[in-house]
Amino acid sequence: MLNLRHLDFTMLLAFDLLMQELNVSRAAEKMFITQSAMSQILQRLRQQFDDPLLVRTPTGMKPTERASALLEPVRSVLRNAEHLLKSPAQFDPATSHERFILAGSDYFEFLVLPRLIERVCNLAPRIEIHVQRPDTGSLEARLQNQEIDLILGFQAMLKLPAHLNWVRLFDDTIVCIARRDYAGVEDEITLEEYLQRNQLLISSCDLNAQIVERWLMKQGLERRVAVVVPNFLSAPFTVATTDLLLSLPWRIAEACIKLSPLKLVKVPFGLPAYDFVMAWHPLRDKDPAHQWLREQILEVSREIDLCPLDQWD
Repeated sequence: MLNLRHLDFTMLLAFDLLMQELNVSRAAEKMFITQSAMSQILQRLRQQFDDPLLVRTPTGMKPTERASALLEPVRSVLRNAEHLLKSPAQFDPATSHERFILAGSDYFEFLVLPRLIERVCNLAPRIEIHVQRPDTGSLEARLQNQEIDLILGFQAMLKLPAHLNWVRLFDDTIVCIARRDYAGVEDEITLEEYLQRNQLLISSCDLNAQIVERWLMKQGLERRVAVVVPNFLSAPFTVATTDLLLSLPWRIAEACIKLSPLKLVKVPFGLPAYDFVMAWHPLRDKDPAHQWLREQILEVSREIDLCPLDQWD
């Protein structure tokens, strides 16, 4: 009976060479071993398969019926092993039709995504980028099941499991914006003024909605939220025509000021900077296409990170 524990890969290679050469000496030369070593391997093969495999005839060695029947299955095993062990195929972004699914908030869509799409369109015109809203309760499972490729968000909000891979992209902090000619609000206001002014809240901006509310709650304070909108789209234009304050990440505020007649207002509390990160499952760490996409996001983020948070102080 065949015992797989006694049949190793070297024996299969030797069998293939013996069947090609029908000569122990030539097969040994091709395998860079001695004739004696090849003879020993042939003897082991005969024991394993319970068959002579090669027999001497007046015209040289000939394979038995059993050996001939084994030849293609053995070569199939060798081909599969070669395919398994060889390096993964190179990823070519110029010709790839890969589809990537990213989980990110409005912040990611507003600040990072346009730059990323521009870069990807130039380097990989056939690649698709799909963006979904992050669902904190199932992000880990969605990464593991490859339903999404990457998570992009603020580390303080994501609470990433320790086994996930992640990298810091850049940081951001909370500031306020108000309409430029809002006479009652200077470039820096007190906490009392901040709490008295009517404010607009972007419910999808976790850095604003959760971090600011958490800080105020710890102090036993509450701000006056007069308007709540679901995303960034209308927020700066609404603030530009009203007496509302809007607390939001500084990098978004900078972009808003360029679009509307708005001004920056320092928040009256010392919130730290918060890291914006990219996370992925270790299963995809060595995937060439995945590595390429992560590098594009890193390149875009390096451009964003060139603007330090303290430049407007």
